[in-house]
Amino acid sequence: MYKHLITALKGFGMGAANVVPGVSGGTIALLTGIYTELIEAINSLMDISVWKLLLKGKFSEFWKAAHGPFLLAVFVGVVLSILTLARVMEYSIVHYPVQTWAFFFGLIIASAIYMILDIRDKKAGDLIWGVAGLALGLVVCTLTPTSTPDSMPFIFLCGAIAVCTMILPGVSGSFVLVIMGKYEFIMSALNNMDLPVLGVFVLGCVVGLLAFAKFLHWLLARCERQTMLVLVGFVLGSLVKVWPWNNMEAVRTANLLGGLDPGAMHIPGAILWGVAGLALVILLEILSKKKS
Repeated sequence: MYKHLITALKGFGMGAANVVPGVSGGTIALLTGIYTELIEAINSLMDISVWKLLLKGKFSEFWKAAHGPFLLAVFVGVVLSILTLARVMEYSIVHYPVQTWAFFFGLIIASAIYMILDIRDKKAGDLIWGVAGLALGLVVCTLTPTSTPDSMPFIFLCGAIAVCTMILPGVSGSFVLVIMGKYEFIMSALNNMDLPVLGVFVLGCVVGLLAFAKFLHWLLARCERQTMLVLVGFVLGSLVKVWPWNNMEAVRTANLLGGLDPGAMHIPGAILWGVAGLALVILLEILSKKKS
């Protein structure tokens, strides 16, 4: 029981990371020592022989083969964390948009820097892959409209894509939601317990995990260097989406809500929170190195 409680707490940390753009749930899993088991557990769910045990009525054997106790503990921790922090994130974005996005900006810059540092034996040719990712990030974020559809098929797609990045160290699933213009929408759905929206999003996550997770790990196993270089470039190119003053209308609204000058830019606060975001990632990396 104690072991499962500790696992649930680690899952809570993963959930907290996945709510914040720029911090990866995969990084927290790596930091807390459950990443390898998590990947093994996810891969076991894609093993037909495991599901045959369930069809044969061998429930206890299925539960063990599917890493049931471990996955349940992680799932409970993640869900509790997301439900707890979603309201905080939604409130922060509405009332303190500049400071909140500055914090995310700092997180993402630091994450990208560490992703670059993790790539060993750098070569001149690496620049091509990085620039390709950078261009892709800029194009995606520039072409992605400020307002994306709230239709169920699009919500499903958001879940399917976001979940794949949530399990990769260094890449934030919620950052993908920011790029797709659905971060605030999903946070609001969580806070208001909009079950139809959440149901479709979770279904997208499940399908995405089963359909793409194995491919992603296959890709990393065979082309890890190129994949990570493209990801780093993509993350850097996507920074335009989280620029603190990207949505001046939201800034003016927040200023009016706080009884401040509508034109206030909050530059000192943005710098402070940006540095705080950088510091958080640096701290996590230091702890991660000590763990390893």
